[in-house]
Amino acid sequence: MQAVILAGGRGQRLRPITDYVPKPLTPLANVPLLEWQLRYLDRFSIRDVVVCSGYKTQMIENYLERMGHGRVAVSAEDEPLGTAGAIRNASDLIRGEFYVLNGDIITDIDMGAIPPNHIASVPLRTQYGVLELDGDRVAGFGEKAPLPGMWMNAGIYRLERDVLDRLPERGDIERTLFPQWAAAGGLGVARFPNARWHSIDSFKDMEECSPQVGEIIRGT
Repeated sequence: MQAVILAGGRGQRLRPITDYVPKPLTPLANVPLLEWQLRYLDRFSIRDVVVCSGYKTQMIENYLERMGHGRVAVSAEDEPLGTAGAIRNASDLIRGEFYVLNGDIITDIDMGAIPPNHIASVPLRTQYGVLELDGDRVAGFGEKAPLPGMWMNAGIYRLERDVLDRLPERGDIERTLFPQWAAAGGLGVARFPNARWHSIDSFKDMEECSPQVGEIIRGT
């Protein structure tokens, strides 16, 4: 099995760090985000990886070479192509069935439990703490909580290779192929109700995730 990491974004919300390094090399508990993701994939014996990059690609290539990640290839974009375009652009490096992983997530989702042509899903949680109410009085204060019956795209997909021919040269897979596929009844979902999941989009995300990132990646 191969994995494709979508890591072409500029990471504007993590400036000024991303003025100097690409988002995949942003440190999380003093380890680059990309390194955490490679360790996560290694848990499932996935070491044949393609990183789709566009911003400061040379720095990513230098890092991979320096760290001895010889089986990790880089697919570079000359201009932003979107997630679907990035995967299609890497098609020459993809040999068979493969996983896709958004380049800014930290999770302990069991990738082996995702069937082909399925997307992983986790419960949608409130962005803020919740109030516990008793009529018109506040009975207590709770942490962020799942919204009953609401699920979100976890940013991990398992796809068969023939999907590549259906991808547009530009655009996001979440706005192009997936809606069409879902409407035709061909896209499945694998639910992970108890998974730990973080999207690293802001300094607050980094602060919340950093103390536990090692445990999450190891699945402990």
